[in-house]
Amino acid sequence: MADKTTEAVARLMKEPTQIRNIGVAAHIDHGKTTFSDNLLAGAGMISEELAGKQLALDFHSDEQERGITIDSASVSMVHSCDDKDFLINLIDTPGHVDFGGDVTRAMRAVDGAIVLCCAVEGIMPQTETVLRQALKELVKPVLFINKVDRLIKEVKLTPEAMQKKFMAIIDDVNGLIAKIAPKGYGEKWQVSVQDGSVAFGSAYHNWGLSFPYMQKHGLTFKDVIDAYENDDFKGLAKKAPIHQVVLDMVIEHHPDPKVSQIYRIPKIWHGEIDTDVGKALMDCDPNGPAAASVIKIVVDKHAGEVATCRLFSGTLKHGQDVYMAMAKKNVRLQQISIYKGAKRVSMEEVNAGNIVGLVGLKGVFSGETVSTVESMEPFEAIKHIFDPVITKSIEATCAADLPKLIEILKQVGKEDPTIKIEINEETGENLMSGMGELHLEVIENRIKTEKGLVVKTSPPIVVYRETVMKPSGQFEGKSPNKHNKLYFTVEPLDEALFDAVKAGDLSEGRIRKKDKVIFEKLTELGVPAKDSKKYADIFNGNMLVDGTRGIVHIGEIMSMVMDGFEDVMKGGALAREPCSKVMVRLKDCKLHEDAIHRGPAQMLPAIRDGIRTAMNDAKPSLLEPIQEMLIEGPTESMGEISRLIQNKRGQLLNMDQEGESLSVRAALPVAEIFGWSSDLRSATRGRGSSFIVDQKFEKLPESLAPKVVGKIRQRKGLKLE
Repeated sequence: MADKTTEAVARLMKEPTQIRNIGVAAHIDHGKTTFSDNLLAGAGMISEELAGKQLALDFHSDEQERGITIDSASVSMVHSCDDKDFLINLIDTPGHVDFGGDVTRAMRAVDGAIVLCCAVEGIMPQTETVLRQALKELVKPVLFINKVDRLIKEVKLTPEAMQKKFMAIIDDVNGLIAKIAPKGYGEKWQVSVQDGSVAFGSAYHNWGLSFPYMQKHGLTFKDVIDAYENDDFKGLAKKAPIHQVVLDMVIEHHPDPKVSQIYRIPKIWHGEIDTDVGKALMDCDPNGPAAASVIKIVVDKHAGEVATCRLFSGTLKHGQDVYMAMAKKNVRLQQISIYKGAKRVSMEEVNAGNIVGLVGLKGVFSGETVSTVESMEPFEAIKHIFDPVITKSIEATCAADLPKLIEILKQVGKEDPTIKIEINEETGENLMSGMGELHLEVIENRIKTEKGLVVKTSPPIVVYRETVMKPSGQFEGKSPNKHNKLYFTVEPLDEALFDAVKAGDLSEGRIRKKDKVIFEKLTELGVPAKDSKKYADIFNGNMLVDGTRGIVHIGEIMSMVMDGFEDVMKGGALAREPCSKVMVRLKDCKLHEDAIHRGPAQMLPAIRDGIRTAMNDAKPSLLEPIQEMLIEGPTESMGEISRLIQNKRGQLLNMDQEGESLSVRAALPVAEIFGWSSDLRSATRGRGSSFIVDQKFEKLPESLAPKVVGKIRQRKGLKLE
């Protein structure tokens, strides 16, 4: 980064009203990285000739080979609007659904999102998903309609037909915002051509237009059509440079950190607002206590773990001591930097309202809260929209490489929290779970190429969920020394409570007596007020209730009860698969007087046995992951597509025909869709494509359950009965 730019960035970082933190989000192949290139070229960071072709933010070799973004990338740049300088912190995010976790985490760091939409394809499944991810974190959207050159050159639309097409896309986006946005924002955040919160253009040909820009510079639709008729889109890019139009729109329509934190902080942080930390967070105060949320970890071979954070309050300085809230430890900051894509530029200090890179947070993970106040309430956990549904076992080809493999897997789990790593020291089995086949394939390739370790993996395995279908009787768990007895019941979790956890209205974690927000929410959902105070833990969509009364030592063992409950919820009674929609109640317990007889070695087996025995009585059942797909292909392949869905135990939900093209919605079990892409290609003679719209878990058919449970138990080395 040129020294002049670095100086400007350092100066503007201290002015929160002149900062904009933005993300670029869209469906796969709608042109995000090409678009980001143009913004970098406008800021003088890459040459204008290369803008749209260099793909500066796809700096991993596998991203360039596959032509898709896999990791989100950050960059800080300076833009002038009306003779005033602004600092733009931009994050370019992936579009493929398998890498959607990166979008979710990026949305924690930004205040505004530029939603890109292809002018020809319009709204696609992933456009809806990224909008949902942005609005969930109260990130304000604006719209850029990209690839307008295709409407002129390929589809050959008249100016009137083009305007009609734009209006249809804008109406669709506004419909989605109205449907998805939290209460009070659906109306307020509608995008419109008139106020300039919608722009259109071609990132590939480096031009963009918005209504205010057209008025200011006397440009019309006719100028666009003429430029293409005369093959002069370079002239158009000079008259209407895309970066100028888009970044002017960002400065006008996206909030600065001081404005956004007033409504975002109560959503993402559940501490007391009238404390010193609360006030500093609400005001984005650089002089208050420091508080930052970690959104991404990259392991740099020279610097070690580099954590990308959004600093919401205070100032972080080189060499300063900070506290990691979840890891519960003090660490010293060894380096503070800002981003320029693949490069980092060191700074002495950084103020509130910025996106920064920190080195020195030993053992950090995504979602960690870093603060100068030890007692600070951590930020709400970052909730990903989809869960990992496919697992592969992974092993080193040479036994001597095992320690290196375990180290690399731990790194992978940090760099991408949507990958779940399970290292079983007893059996020596290492499992890697991800969002889909491509997700795991990319991670496997990176272990081989970037980390330099040759590994072999098993064929993919599906991750199921365990649940219960009816309330159980009361069952006893007895400690090995026979001095402690705990009594549990298990029942299916109420649908309304489960939906509230999934939507993020009820935050997961251990509940403390001062968590008034959670008790109020539980009462609102129909739990009697006095019962809501008994809820102790919400974990992975399951709940624990302490229904005991008058037990003397209950306070001392409660954290162990929660540990045991969480253990069983990670691996249920049926096949040690993760549990979902389970309500566990601790009804009573008889405890030994002496604390030495109530240690973890005695209590944990009693808790686990008690809960698992109760689950076995509550008609345990497996839930299988189902992916809702949007399948597109030619009309003549209608019969083949229907047959393919049927053969894969799928369910046809909807079928639309428009001219020669067919659009089908279907729900397919993940267990049946390995090799789906090639099956679809052969069924449609290479002309079909599909996108994941949604993911849910449904009960596995009774006829298949015993066979599937048997296979899982055999694989895990459990007794078969």
